Amino acid sequence: MNRANKKQNNPRGDSRPRLSSGRRPAPRTWDNFQNSGCDHSIIAPRTAEGGCTHIFKPLVSVAIALILAASASAATLTGTITNGTTNEPSAGDEVILIKLASGMEEAGHTKSDAQGKFTFTFDDAISPHLVRAIHQGATYHQMAPPGTNSVSVQVYDVSKKVEGVKAIADLMYLQSSKGQLGITRIFAVDNTSNPPRTQMSNTNFEFYAPPNAEIDDARAQTAGGQSVKTSATPQTEKGRYAFPFPLRPGKTEFQVTYHLAYSGKATIDPRLVYPLQHFVAMMPRSIAFTPAQSGVYEDKQPPDLPDAIAEVASNPQPGQKLTFEISGEGMLQDQSQNASNQSGGESSPPAADNRPGGGLGKPIEAPDPLEKTAVGQGAGLSYRVITLFGLEVVLIAGAVWTVRRSAVPRAAPAVGSSTPLLDALKEELFQLEMEHKRGQLSDQDYASAKAALDQTLSRALRRQR
Repeated sequence: MNRANKKQNNPRGDSRPRLSSGRRPAPRTWDNFQNSGCDHSIIAPRTAEGGCTHIFKPLVSVAIALILAASASAATLTGTITNGTTNEPSAGDEVILIKLASGMEEAGHTKSDAQGKFTFTFDDAISPHLVRAIHQGATYHQMAPPGTNSVSVQVYDVSKKVEGVKAIADLMYLQSSKGQLGITRIFAVDNTSNPPRTQMSNTNFEFYAPPNAEIDDARAQTAGGQSVKTSATPQTEKGRYAFPFPLRPGKTEFQVTYHLAYSGKATIDPRLVYPLQHFVAMMPRSIAFTPAQSGVYEDKQPPDLPDAIAEVASNPQPGQKLTFEISGEGMLQDQSQNASNQSGGESSPPAADNRPGGGLGKPIEAPDPLEKTAVGQGAGLSYRVITLFGLEVVLIAGAVWTVRRSAVPRAAPAVGSSTPLLDALKEELFQLEMEHKRGQLSDQDYASAKAALDQTLSRALRRQR
């Protein structure tokens, strides 16, 4: 080989050894990997020259796919907690993120910082979530529908006794059938404390019921929300009960349903604990009403209950004699119920119900406790807020509760809107846990109630998909 050929094979012209006289392999790029003739399988052998580097391509692809999938489903939620009593950021409050899917599960737990701020990073960005803030033992909630990036939660300082909490009304609904007298009472309470505070104790609101009455159901409802299950706790005095539900600033309604044996005649003594603007007793016209003292009650006609009568006592005081006697039997029905019966022709008789106070109406599926029975739990008598200017009864901005019967369960609202269903679920969850922690609810009852709540939530979410 002559010098020229050597120089051509060794362009540098030096004497350094070369491992091969062939062309140096081009740098490996992604195009090289795709266009190379090497075996792309994961078990492809490495070549002596440059190696079959593209054997890592499947691993890289999988890693990228996993990263993209994780980033697509992960989400970050920020929030701020403000103390409505002091109008300052609320620091050190416990904050819990609850995932609302087939059930309710904790998705995050943290505390607000010195500026009242908090952050959650969670995996499921598709499901709705609920933010719970706990301030001085009282809970406050804010919904976080899918796509929500930030929320604001307002909390209030807590006291056992708060000035500005007043009972407004006591509405008693009576109906009877099959030897049972069913009574549902709805108490309206207004917390106008200034600065606003939450009143919270085991005896937040008390009431009397007949000593021989059996409590079927107890509910509470805050302004703008839906009623949730609570408890009516017996007190030392026979026939006296208390709701432990916190009275947050604004309006709260308590509802209790109980029943007692009925022989066709009974004496009812409401026994007020607090002064009221109005006490209202409502019953079907087939039940005769006789007050123990004349001049106490005034007859009114409920607009949605043509076959009912309302007896109204204005500005009653504790100790005032509101006793009355009733006789006869009957169930409460509204105009929509009558119209449905007339247009639909004959309907099949309801199935027998052997529960205490049962068999008096059609059971419904809706979880709204204002659609619980007035005679035993689950019989389907519902209550709603309407304006009764015709009764000249002004209760809480001109509203008073009347009885309406629900013909069909109401459709669940959409998750993305401000839904009363989710308001109910958040309060129900809190109350369930609090009662269980206080020992007011057995493990068996807690498990049963939790399972029912999860089932209701799962069913509602399925309907919205």
